[in-house]
Amino acid sequence: MEITKNILIEDLVEKYPVSIDYLSKQGIRCIRCGEPIWGSLEQAAKEKGFDDDEIKKFVEELIVLSKK
Repeated sequence: MEITKNILIEDLVEKYPVSIDYLSKQGIRCIRCGEPIWGSLEQAAKEKGFDDDEIKKFVEELIVLSKK
């Protein structure tokens, strides 16, 4: 499963658990915080006020983290 801005949050955290801490540090709602979240990484980030460039950076950083 490829990490893109369109990846569903539930798929991201299931396949790449390391993403939970990353998302939390970015201020994006996470499963572990007790808030169920639906939708894509892009939708979740935009809800928190992040722009397209920041979302692109999140995707790049999550790809790096997923390979460790």
